[in-house]
Amino acid sequence: MIANRSSARSRRSFAVRLLFVIAVVAGCGEDSSAGKDLQVSNQQDSFQFQVTDVKHYSHTYTYTWANSGASASVNQACSITGGAATLILRDANGASVYAQSLKSNGTFSSTVGAPGNWTVEVLLSNASGTLNFRAQKL
Repeated sequence: MIANRSSARSRRSFAVRLLFVIAVVAGCGEDSSAGKDLQVSNQQDSFQFQVTDVKHYSHTYTYTWANSGASASVNQACSITGGAATLILRDANGASVYAQSLKSNGTFSSTVGAPGNWTVEVLLSNASGTLNFRAQKL
């Protein structure tokens, strides 16, 4: 009878320690945040995307954008402090006409593609920082 009590206490003690370790390990992960003030303006021939204070966030945003032109001018003004953030534009036929890291700031041009409904993809992989870009018909 004494051995059973000791064994039961030992199992409870082990279970409590195990739960404590699990809680500590789970709490050690990096905080993740989709950011603040996500703003998307999606109008014909002009697309804008902005979000601030993203933290260790992985996600893919996908939008359909009406571009009556065959190419686009892209202005990137981001502050990426960690991880990766990539912008991809696909023309109306699904061909990739622009793929650039959002760590690169400046104004860039897409290659020539088919006018119509383009796809805008923003790929975030453990990204941190502020994202801000604009694509316009060229």
